[in-house]
Amino acid sequence: MYLQHLSVINFKNYAEAELAFSDGVNVFTGNNGAGKTNLLDAIHYLSLCKSYFNTIDSQQIKQGTDFFIINGTFERNDAHETVACSVKRNQKKLFRRNKKDYPRLADHIGLFPLVMVSPYDVSIIMEGSEERRKFVDNVISQTDNRYLDELITYNKILSNRNALLKSIAETGRFDPGLLEVLDEQLVASGTRIFEKRKDFMESFTGIFNQYYQFLTDDVEKVAMVYESQLLHEGFAALLNKSTGKDRVLERTTTGIHRDDLLFSIHQMPLKKFGSQGQQKSFLIALKLAQYSYLQQQKGFKPLLLLDDIFDKLDEHRITKLMQLVSNHEFGQVFITDTSAGRVTQIFNRINVAFKLFDVQQGEVSPI
Repeated sequence: MYLQHLSVINFKNYAEAELAFSDGVNVFTGNNGAGKTNLLDAIHYLSLCKSYFNTIDSQQIKQGTDFFIINGTFERNDAHETVACSVKRNQKKLFRRNKKDYPRLADHIGLFPLVMVSPYDVSIIMEGSEERRKFVDNVISQTDNRYLDELITYNKILSNRNALLKSIAETGRFDPGLLEVLDEQLVASGTRIFEKRKDFMESFTGIFNQYYQFLTDDVEKVAMVYESQLLHEGFAALLNKSTGKDRVLERTTTGIHRDDLLFSIHQMPLKKFGSQGQQKSFLIALKLAQYSYLQQQKGFKPLLLLDDIFDKLDEHRITKLMQLVSNHEFGQVFITDTSAGRVTQIFNRINVAFKLFDVQQGEVSPI
C-alpha cells in the first residue's frame, strides 16, 4: 500500500497544495514553521480521521477561511482507492472512501494503517500513564476495530460508575444493586480489553527489543513491562475490595484505565536516567515495532512518517535508521528535515533513491 497523490485546500498554513509521491522515500525540507509537519498531519488525517497533534478539527482550518479539504489516492492490491476528509466550521466532519460516506468514522480505522514518529512522542515517556495507554490502544485499534468499540463501551460504563459514586456522596443514598450492575458491566468489558492488551504486549515486546538492539548495537539494556492491576487479581475481586475507597474518593480506583507501561534503561527509569538520545532511540524503536506489528497483522506495509527525526541522534544511529527504513522490510516513507543537504548526503551515502520536496511558507514543490 502507498499514497500516490495528496491534495489539500485551506489546511493549516496551506491555501492549496497538490503532490505526487514516490512509492519509496519522500522527503520534505525547509525552515522551521514552513509547513513540513503539516503535510505529514494531512496524511495522518487520511489514515486515522484526525490530526496527530490537535484533536480539535476546526483549529486545522487555515486562518481567514471556513473549511478545509484533504484528498488522497492510495494504491493497494493493484487497485486505486480515494479517501477524502472535509471539515467546515460548526458542522460535522465528513469522511469518504471511494466517494461513499462512512456510517461511523471508526469503520475507517485500520484500512490504511500508519505510524508517525514525532518529537511530540516524548510525552509517551515523560507524561502520565494515559499517554502510554493511548499508544497501546492506537496500535491495537488499527488491527481490530472491535477493540475500539470495546474501549468506548468501557469508558461509558466507567463514567456512569463515577457519576453514581459522586451521587452517593452528595445525596447519601446508596443503591448496592445499581452499583452491582455497573460493576458487572465494567468487569466484562474491562476483562476483554485486558486480555487483548496482554496478548498484544506478549508479542510486541520482543519486536521492540530487536529494533532497539539494532539501533544501539546492543550496548544498552532497556526493558518495557506491561503493568496492570488485573495481572495480579481478577477484576471483580479488585472492584469489590476497592468499593469503600471508591466511595470516599468518588471515583473508580481499580481497572484497566490504570494500566501502564514501565520503561527502563539499565534497570533504572528511562524518564529520569535516559539521555535525550537514548529516549529518542527508545521511542523510534517503539514506533518501528508498531510498524512491524501492524504489517504482520494486516498483511501489507503501512505508511511510515518520520518528523524531525535527525534531531538528538548521532550520525551512526541516523545512518542505521535510514538504512533500516529504506530496505525491503518497509514500504513508503515520509521524512521532514530542515536541511536538504544533510538528507541528500545521508541517502547518497547509503545509495538509496528518494524524492525531495522544498517547503516554503505553505508552498511546496518537488526538487
